[in-house]
Amino acid sequence: MGNLFVLAFLAAGAAVVTRPVANMHSAPSEDTDVVSQAILSTNVQILEEKDGWARIRTPDDYTGWTPLSALKASGKPYAASGRVAQVESLFANLYRTASVTKFAPLMTAPYEVRLEVVSEPDEGTGRWIQVRLPDDRAGWVQRGDVIFEPKSMTIPEMIAHARRFLGLPYTWGGTSSFGYDCSGFMQMLCRRRGVLLPRDADPQARWDGVRPVEKEDLQPGDLLYFGSAKKITHTGMYIGGGEFINFTTHEKPMGRIDRLNEDYWTRIFVCARRLK
Repeated sequence: MGNLFVLAFLAAGAAVVTRPVANMHSAPSEDTDVVSQAILSTNVQILEEKDGWARIRTPDDYTGWTPLSALKASGKPYAASGRVAQVESLFANLYRTASVTKFAPLMTAPYEVRLEVVSEPDEGTGRWIQVRLPDDRAGWVQRGDVIFEPKSMTIPEMIAHARRFLGLPYTWGGTSSFGYDCSGFMQMLCRRRGVLLPRDADPQARWDGVRPVEKEDLQPGDLLYFGSAKKITHTGMYIGGGEFINFTTHEKPMGRIDRLNEDYWTRIFVCARRLK
């Protein structure tokens, strides 16, 4: 999270997401479309409130409406300093005690959730880590589910990492391992390279942090964009050998690998971009 967002966070109505995944809607009603999501531990700004809903802004400058019940007001950003554990498993159960058998999990946290560490019994060797959850409850997470101080990945590391998500379901507006959409998946992969990509596919392709690449010059890690000249509607990442990885609803809605020379993708291919 950048310093500018932290300053804005402290100056505005500050809150943290307390649900594993909070849907962000286009209007303050569940009968409207989902435009994005904010996962557990995400620090957000509350821009306005209406009828039990809050219009929030996430660190990637995206806005949408989410139930107030999914948020907790906070005086300072959660898990922005001190010892922080980040979920590295696709999903991590959080428990009320250091036991998987005594009680059911408090909740299941998706990949990338950040947790404030309270204590580490037998640090480095013990199985359990005690954390403070965003709603102030105490929780325990297994050490094997988290990492500390994640490092930026190289392109080969990122591509190998991307394969972990194959077979997960496609979810419109999805930004978590419970289900990504195409641009949410690309945003996550680039985040692991230390780059905060815009949220949606069309703005990604027009972003000044990328440069154009000709199709014949593609390299692993390049971003691919599909749709039409008027509107880009899909994105994926080139992984080499004529293949790319993406979350799509085409034929089977899930994370998968496709071939760029297939008729369907050839017809709707628009452009490619490379991170600067």
